[in-house]
Amino acid sequence: MKKSKTIYLDHQATTPLDSQVFEAMRPYFGESFGNPHSSDHAAGWRAAKAVEGAAEDVAAMIGADADEIVFTSGATEANNLALLGVARRAVGGARKRILMSSTEHKCVLEVGRVLERQLGFTVTHLSVDSEGRLDLDMLRSELNEDVLLISVMAANNEIGTLQDITEIARMVSQSGSLLHCDAAQAPCAMDMSRFADVVDLLSLSAHKMYGPMGVGALFAKRELQGRIEPLVYGGGQQNGLRSGTLPTALCVGLGCAARLASGEHAMGEREALAQRRDFLLERLRELPYPSWINGPKNPEHRHPGNINIGFRGIVAADLLGRIQPNLAASTGSACTSGIPEPSHVLRAIGLTDEEAGASIRLSVGRSSTEEELVKAVDIIRAALEQVSSERDSMFA
Repeated sequence: MKKSKTIYLDHQATTPLDSQVFEAMRPYFGESFGNPHSSDHAAGWRAAKAVEGAAEDVAAMIGADADEIVFTSGATEANNLALLGVARRAVGGARKRILMSSTEHKCVLEVGRVLERQLGFTVTHLSVDSEGRLDLDMLRSELNEDVLLISVMAANNEIGTLQDITEIARMVSQSGSLLHCDAAQAPCAMDMSRFADVVDLLSLSAHKMYGPMGVGALFAKRELQGRIEPLVYGGGQQNGLRSGTLPTALCVGLGCAARLASGEHAMGEREALAQRRDFLLERLRELPYPSWINGPKNPEHRHPGNINIGFRGIVAADLLGRIQPNLAASTGSACTSGIPEPSHVLRAIGLTDEEAGASIRLSVGRSSTEEELVKAVDIIRAALEQVSSERDSMFA
């Protein structure tokens, strides 16, 4: 996608709003403005019907029922509600341990720290292999009757690794523990039609799948909902799990995005996305600079839009600075209190700090064209030449 002369290759950070989604939302910003919780008049009924339809669409994407969908402000809130909600109700019980992969999103890892500090749970971080796949032997050895919940991301947001959620779920179910899945990146990466059959809790985000920012959802199995302590109290909306007036337009947008991410059309779109990714990767590998790929080597085990590539001897932050404002990409590094840190995901798969600091993520999307991808490689080539020249002159 190209906006304001910038080629956009950061679709795993956020996706542009699909035009069909925008049109589905439009009426609820204007004439259909009713409060979906106003049960005494037709305006409220119409809004409620729209929200119910959206819940049905989200549920259908993962094979769930509409009453198992809890709308949230996004995947971060959904992750918090899942982990904190279940843990708070379980304090004092026999299950005192939480397992999570070492490559989870930072919001999940931070909730883990809260569970330890405030609620007294023991959190164990499960290791991954060099391509980011969960160590199933470690999971098997850690699973026992004192484990309350396991959290595993379906599709990694940095290196694109797709986990075998079905096999993980089979192992977890044998222990009597609960399985939570952060699936924010999954709708554009895999078929999710059977996820509700194998996981207990699942988090989604609209703006990762061409929906609006500011809305997401938590899938919580019906029989589990009584075991979740809400984070937000008030009028008891959404079965008391998340109070507050729902934003009708945003919910409708999430529902429409879920429809577009489902079915045979979505399968073809994922295949097309993978072709664009491979087209870009082939040309990046032809650049006259030593490079390597982070994450799965087998494209079937990787998000179809994801490339995470390192250029030896290059500082990624310098490279990204040189490509502005012509190309939008990102680095695996994150900033904490203004202090740059190597990506915890890249460190977990065995990269050194120098290698992690030399890696960038490029993520293609629905509207990425071959013409744009060719131009993107030219932009990166020019930036690499400039950074390399400046580096060489420093040591001349």
